[in-house]
Amino acid sequence: MTAATDQPPATPEERPRLERRARLAEWIRSRQPAWRPPGWAVIGAAVIAAVVFPVFDPPLYILRILATIGIYALLSTGLNIVVGRAGLLDLGYVAFFGLGAYSYALVASPQFGIHAPFVIGLTLAIAVAGTAGVLLGIPVLRLRGDYLAIVTLGFGEIVYLVLLNLDRPVNITGGVSGIFDVDPADLFFFKVTSLTANYYLILFFLIVGVFVAHRLVASRIGRAWVAVREDEDAARAVGVNTTTAKLWAFAIGASFSGFGGSLFAALQGSVFPNTFLFTQSILVLSMVIIGGMGTLWGPIVGAGVMIVLPELLRDVGAVRFVIVGILFVVLMIFRPHGILGARRPQRSLRRTLVARASGAAEDAAAIKKPASADAR
Repeated sequence: MTAATDQPPATPEERPRLERRARLAEWIRSRQPAWRPPGWAVIGAAVIAAVVFPVFDPPLYILRILATIGIYALLSTGLNIVVGRAGLLDLGYVAFFGLGAYSYALVASPQFGIHAPFVIGLTLAIAVAGTAGVLLGIPVLRLRGDYLAIVTLGFGEIVYLVLLNLDRPVNITGGVSGIFDVDPADLFFFKVTSLTANYYLILFFLIVGVFVAHRLVASRIGRAWVAVREDEDAARAVGVNTTTAKLWAFAIGASFSGFGGSLFAALQGSVFPNTFLFTQSILVLSMVIIGGMGTLWGPIVGAGVMIVLPELLRDVGAVRFVIVGILFVVLMIFRPHGILGARRPQRSLRRTLVARASGAAEDAAAIKKPASADAR
């Protein structure tokens, strides 16, 4: 006996609704693509293309842009944990970027005559930025929304002023002149001196960072972040330790930023306080929003768009910023959740409706059965 014969006959009042449901399911079925490449295939193809690209000897200008995209993708991935996953609006995120860059530069430059290995400088940068994230998170645990944004904005400005003025009475940061001759990265006694080698190094660490972010999102702390983002009071009521979840979000997000800062210092060979202005925080936040807040690959796509698009329009001068702004406004109208952020709800709804298509067919059979019985 089929499922349709187990159901009670549809009443005349229910028949129009069931018929509309069947037509909707049939329309959705007709809209389904015949074939869609699996996600792992697209990701694998993108990684292979990124690895093979330098083999074709591209211009150094292109490699520099790609390396910059990799660093900002790492930054936006960390900010996505704080803003997109935990729902904590951090407008001072660039402060951790600066702390990571200066922490590496101080132990890998002639500033103090220290030339520590890259791994030590990288570890120090992550530790300093992560500690600063915890120290910022402790006093703002009870703040939400605009108040949290204002406090983090103030923290970012404080760090910038410290980096700018910490050249007296003891010259630590170099003041407005910054720190020069920062040592390049080295791994296991292998000096990363060329731009191509830096590109591969940044690509490797970006893949590691995305993998770590993916595992964090799928873990228990990742689910706690989502609960805090959706409703902090409800999350606390069901037993989620919101204090720990927030502190972990600030610490991990700041560690990603410090990580990117050390790679930036090693790539540039110098650091200046004017590099870590508030506008950089807005830039990284825009990457997260444009790409798709709360998604895994959205920040990387957003970083590519925000870096490449102004470069493509460089010939038009300052007008390019107006053009980019207009394009982003249009994008937010038609894709309010970002380039990749809008796809997930649509796919979920589509899967739900398609899953009900078989039920709609059974409902249609239930409509025909009583009609044929009445005819007899």
